[in-house]
Amino acid sequence: MLPSHGRYDYHAWPDRPAYSWPGGAKLAVYLGISLQHFSFGEGLGAEICPGPNGGGGPHPDVLNYSWRDYGNRVGAWRLIEMLDALRLPATVLVNSSMYHHAPALVAAHRARGDEIAGHGRTNSERQSSMDETTERNMIREATIALFESEGRRPQGWLSPWIAESRATSDLLAEAGYRYTLNWSADDQPIWLRTRHGPLLAVPYPQEVNDLSSIAVRGDSAEQFAATIVADFEERLLQTRDGKPQVMGIALHPYLIGQPHRLRALRVALEHISQRQGLVWITTAGQIAQHVQTMPGMVP
Repeated sequence: MLPSHGRYDYHAWPDRPAYSWPGGAKLAVYLGISLQHFSFGEGLGAEICPGPNGGGGPHPDVLNYSWRDYGNRVGAWRLIEMLDALRLPATVLVNSSMYHHAPALVAAHRARGDEIAGHGRTNSERQSSMDETTERNMIREATIALFESEGRRPQGWLSPWIAESRATSDLLAEAGYRYTLNWSADDQPIWLRTRHGPLLAVPYPQEVNDLSSIAVRGDSAEQFAATIVADFEERLLQTRDGKPQVMGIALHPYLIGQPHRLRALRVALEHISQRQGLVWITTAGQIAQHVQTMPGMVP
């Protein structure tokens, strides 16, 4: 017996019950857009090539800092224009430091009615390196910042770098979060055990993710767009078994907001938006809410 996290049990796909998303859809699609801010000259940096602290060189890492900030200053705004044109919702994963660095950007997503979810204070730090007290305080600080700005508590959380300590899921449930995007173990939402009751894990993509595709694997914009379409079409085929799936598309404006990549993404999202009667294009929070309100779905 190997050590286990104890958060969930193995549940084979053929044994899953059949159910549907709203409107009878079997495939739910959401866009997860990360709005991130980094400390200048300290902490973790942005990756473009291997180097100290995940960045391209020693601090101050002007190249990577400014590349990331392009996403906040330009790329994210171009992405919003495209989402408006296609009438697509989004789940926006917000470092709370963005309320000081680029408040107008978060406000623009708020005005669209997008879901605002927690994403820590800054991607210059990882939860996996924090002791429990420090991590609890960090979650609390980020949550208060979102609550004070949005007027409502965030329901979902994605950790910076998707890095968890052994206590992260417990601390998120303790803080009142309804779902997490950290656990990418399934194509359906699954329940995690925590010290404070069940916490829903909504699938977050590691493959249909511009960071993994473009920055890590070196895919072109066209390859990433083709990945989106292929993933979408194959999932539609697979859902003929009656079991619903979640398809997330992870986007980082400093990458996908570059003009040549945005052009390719537009083609892929137009393809998906044309199937709105067949699929449920929604937010991660609405997916979680649907599962949490279905009879017999909460353990």
